[in-house]
Amino acid sequence: MRVQIVVDRTGDSRHVFDEADQAAVQKAEQRVKMLVEQGFTPAHRIATGAVEKLTHFDSSAEETLFFPRIVGG
Repeated sequence: MRVQIVVDRTGDSRHVFDEADQAAVQKAEQRVKMLVEQGFTPAHRIATGAVEKLTHFDSSAEETLFFPRIVGG
């Protein structure tokens, strides 16, 4: 099972999908595209406390984090 974690001002939401389920993988890929269009940055954990920015959808990433764009004022 793979998980996508979306962090925003209200907390976080988790979306779990099975990498063997093609429909679920397609939905997860669409979620990535939608979130990137909204300004989120995707990254995956490479070690405890460390992340690496993703430049494309990676269905093999166990955990993908989506960070919101920082807005200053």
